[in-house]
Amino acid sequence: MKILMLSWEYPPVVIGGLGRHVHHLATELATAGHEVVVVNRRPTATDPYSHPSTDEFSEGVRVVAAAEDPHEFSFGTDMMAWTLAMGHAMLRAGLGLSDWHPDVVHAHDWLVAHPAVALAQYFDVPLVSTIHATEAGRHSGWVSGAVSRQVHALESWLVRESDSLITCSASMRDEISMLFGPELSDISVIRNGIDTSGWPFAARRSRSGPAELLYFGRLEYEKGVHDAIAALPRIRRTHPGTTLTIAGDGTQLDFLRDQARRHRVSKATNFVGRVDHSQLLSLLHRADIAVLPSHYEPFGIVALEAAAAGTPLVTSSAGGLGEAVIDGVTGLSYPPKDVAALAKAVRAALDFPAAAARRAEAARERLTSEFAWQTVAAETAQVYLAAKRAERRPLPRTPITERPLPNR
Repeated sequence: MKILMLSWEYPPVVIGGLGRHVHHLATELATAGHEVVVVNRRPTATDPYSHPSTDEFSEGVRVVAAAEDPHEFSFGTDMMAWTLAMGHAMLRAGLGLSDWHPDVVHAHDWLVAHPAVALAQYFDVPLVSTIHATEAGRHSGWVSGAVSRQVHALESWLVRESDSLITCSASMRDEISMLFGPELSDISVIRNGIDTSGWPFAARRSRSGPAELLYFGRLEYEKGVHDAIAALPRIRRTHPGTTLTIAGDGTQLDFLRDQARRHRVSKATNFVGRVDHSQLLSLLHRADIAVLPSHYEPFGIVALEAAAAGTPLVTSSAGGLGEAVIDGVTGLSYPPKDVAALAKAVRAALDFPAAAARRAEAARERLTSEFAWQTVAAETAQVYLAAKRAERRPLPRTPITERPLPNR
């Protein structure tokens, strides 16, 4: 099958888990014998004249990286205009595939909605979309403000223009149905995967000194990192000297530094910024516990990465994390936003390190059986085939209002 994927993230442009997901899925599909073309973008601020669009093969995948048109928009201040300019560049790159005709177009999230819908119509092939997260979910169930309403409207448009939808968890499937209509019955749940060969397992060793906690990922409010900081004083009362390392970057860095000062744990909180793969592995192998305190999490691929490396997990039960981690079996879970419960779970893991090590081993074993990329690619290919066989049935759009979501 010939597959055209569109993603605003693809190596070397990786912002978060989406870029890693699309890369692994594309290369695994190529390994399985499919022809895969990924249209993505050149890194921001790349000069389109000295570094124009590229078209090259990498790991069996044809990667077409579109150079952004010269403009003064920035993602942080002019997000919708920036996205429109990026979409135009990606659309032009897709139309340039004159020597190749896809069987299906696969869009990853709302930022590529315009080029994905246009290219699916141009090539007259089905459109499959993976919805990795939603604007409402990222903002605790609210759609408010001009930009949020615009993003929500684009999500609705993409969802209803798609022939088939994919989500990474059952909770995300339910969220899509609740937001955009129960008539969206053609939603397949396909979990994210992980290549465990890139994450060597390190058995837990007894520690003589103070405990080390680790958070890694984007520093955004919905990730709940401020809860981990708030819980640290409670943890240090029973486990003196415990430190929290925070690896990653994002819009909430200054806020989190302020939180550390407010809770008087600045010296015990280490902000190490964005780290590469080898640095992350060192942090995971050194940490006693990986703490993932998300308020909103469509899946939580970082939980798989920590499990692959053998780091005991303490996570919230938000969204997909509640499916990625089995409480008491592959990690310890607690209700999201409950700082006291977070501190209690961390103390339990520190008090009984042998039990934490057994859960870490069980988590690693579960990865190889339930989260292999080969399985993810095979299930995705079946969605493509089903979309090709189905008759197109466009759905009407629902009006967008400024409102909270129903209780979930």
